[in-house]
Amino acid sequence: MTETDVYQGTIEGVPYLAKPPARANEPAPVVFAWHLMDAPRTEAAFEAALPLSGIDAWRVYLGLPMCGARTPSGGFDEIMQLGMEDAVTNLYGPITERAVAEFAPVKEALRDKFAFADGTIGVMGGSLGAAVAALVTADQIATVGAAVLVSPLLQVRAVVAAMQRVYGITYEWTAHSGEIGNTLDFVARAGDFVAAGCPPVRIVVGAEDDAEGFIEPAEKFAAAIAARYGGEPTVDLHRVEGMGHALAEEPGLDPAPQLPHAARADALAAEWFARHLRHAVS
Repeated sequence: MTETDVYQGTIEGVPYLAKPPARANEPAPVVFAWHLMDAPRTEAAFEAALPLSGIDAWRVYLGLPMCGARTPSGGFDEIMQLGMEDAVTNLYGPITERAVAEFAPVKEALRDKFAFADGTIGVMGGSLGAAVAALVTADQIATVGAAVLVSPLLQVRAVVAAMQRVYGITYEWTAHSGEIGNTLDFVARAGDFVAAGCPPVRIVVGAEDDAEGFIEPAEKFAAAIAARYGGEPTVDLHRVEGMGHALAEEPGLDPAPQLPHAARADALAAEWFARHLRHAVS
């Protein structure tokens, strides 16, 4: 088993792609990653964009519900229609809720399959996948030793406000969507990261991304958790020039050549995990 090996399949109903650590003969931590709904929008395409090459960790990329192999029968058109009807209650809420609910059994099944070492894990996500990584951390679904959030959705209300501005629509918040808005507001939930043990968090945003929907919430989130962590600076925020929200060219379903801005985001992620997961294995 070497780092060039790639294992793909479905476990507990969830598509995955797994790669062994650079040093295959030593116990190693595990990084779990969730892709974007924008390109790259599958686990294999996300791995091609952010491969985390060379780190001494298992890297496991998980497919999000309603994406890739689990796309609804109506395909991308159905996803778009659901989003236009109510992106919060039809997409953001159910996708993140289901992804978090299925993570624990998937993690255990993969641990049995690949004989992962015990210890804290790393989590990484892009956009809505970053919200899943943040939920796994904040809700203490697993003990997280380091997190990297790329183009992250950190305040769903801010994303909806940006959508209203871009598409000229009006979104009517309800009690149900408001609950989802509270769950997916990690600025307001900064204290939950303290309760989770103050795991080191690196946030990577595109300098060309939407300021209202993504850059400003990332800045607020970084400031909120840094203020609560105190002491050693284990929170930082990086802006990648030339990068918008997506990390790959459309359609983003299959592995594709790594774009320059994705390579920069990947290097930032790999360095963070290499630094903070070195002593994660027990």
